[in-house]
Amino acid sequence: MSERPVSLTSPPAGYNDWLADLKNRIHSAQQRASLAVNRELVTLYWQIGHEILDRQARQGWGAKVIDHLSHDLRKAFPDMKGFSRANLMYMRAFADALPDEQIVQQAVGQLPWGHNLVLLAKLKEREERLAYAQKAIENGWSRNVLAMQIETRLLERSGKAVTNFEQRLPSPQSDLARESLKDPYRFDFLGLTEEAHERDVELALMKHVTQFLLELGAGFAFVGRQVLLDVGGDEFFIDLLFYHLKLRCYVVIELKAGKFKPEHLGQLGFYLTAIDSQVKSEHDNPTIGLLLCKSKNKVVAEYALRDNARPLGIAEYKLLESMPESLKTSLPSIEQIEKELEGSNE
Repeated sequence: MSERPVSLTSPPAGYNDWLADLKNRIHSAQQRASLAVNRELVTLYWQIGHEILDRQARQGWGAKVIDHLSHDLRKAFPDMKGFSRANLMYMRAFADALPDEQIVQQAVGQLPWGHNLVLLAKLKEREERLAYAQKAIENGWSRNVLAMQIETRLLERSGKAVTNFEQRLPSPQSDLARESLKDPYRFDFLGLTEEAHERDVELALMKHVTQFLLELGAGFAFVGRQVLLDVGGDEFFIDLLFYHLKLRCYVVIELKAGKFKPEHLGQLGFYLTAIDSQVKSEHDNPTIGLLLCKSKNKVVAEYALRDNARPLGIAEYKLLESMPESLKTSLPSIEQIEKELEGSNE
């Protein structure tokens, strides 16, 4: 029996707010349910891997047991994917890499299995895997983005820029600002050689602004390129202007195609003063500056920043530098597992 059409009248006062609240609660419940299912699956995979390890160690079972287990589990659960020989090998390696089940449930259990395959294949140390897992959770990285961040050694570069934030910004803003900058920045995606001029790099960054924002990191919002400042009737142009949502401040980025020179900071500091005077609102924190150069002498950079009154950072950028080679592993590739998962379970 079909439902009778409902003739809707204007909802009562307060209905729309209640509906919006219900939608948010339903959406949150869906997310929690999805996370719970994912955590159960990852935990199950860890338990299977752990028991394979345990039986091989205590009872001397050889590698052939994985072939038998794959065949029998596929037969018992024909509609369930994930029991290929390759995936069982990853379960074993997963349990071997993370022997503590509680850590699995609290950290990597919040990530899909495909993300955990990336962590397992591309990183050797447990602490590295957990650190990248936490960042992936915080920033909502897709599996491809996680792989790219590992390949470009994101965490090893974060917080490495030379800055004076500790002296010029209050805590904890100074710590967050320092961790928001990297050194070096990787602009391999631009397809430019080391001979590229400042304007070439600037234009290429705007053509690849999505990848540029990804390289800058979470919190950066693009404001403009060659932003005009009128100071006393004279015109000045900022290379790149951003706003950082977590720091709640403007970020001025200047590009220099050569080696860092102390006089570069005079121009950048002037831009910060102008932004604070003309653009920043009373609710914004002081503007910070980032000078990106081809190379720098770290000691010279530290000296140049020491007595500068403005919060500034100095970092290098790299063009067309080859990515670190992926770690060699005897495990099957992620692509191989995906093909098996997509194939038949016969």
